[in-house]
Amino acid sequence: MTREQISQTLEYKEPAKSIAKIHERNDIAYANDSRPAIRVCGVRPLPNHHLWVRFNDGTAKDVDFAPILNDPAFRPLQDEQAFGRAYIDFNTVVWNDGEIDISPNWLYENGVTVDSVMPA
Repeated sequence: MTREQISQTLEYKEPAKSIAKIHERNDIAYANDSRPAIRVCGVRPLPNHHLWVRFNDGTAKDVDFAPILNDPAFRPLQDEQAFGRAYIDFNTVVWNDGEIDISPNWLYENGVTVDSVMPA
């Protein structure tokens, strides 16, 4: 079977959407996103419920948490001291011994790109 035939065999249609993307790595065909997962590798709490976050692709972003602080899951972070105790665990930002966490993808998508140097 040729590579083209393998690629055609591996392609599938998602219900009422589009054909899945096939990518190849080390002569193996994969039917998923070829980009690496977004991971947090640096975090620093800033005033007014902002976080400076660095990601594994080298991007640094300023993330404003004010819009989500009324969500029940994030209400404990309305306290600036609690918010300031952010740290990294399992490649994302967490608080309160891991009881509160947030998706690295959410941070990446909702942050504003800034200089990669950590603020003082």
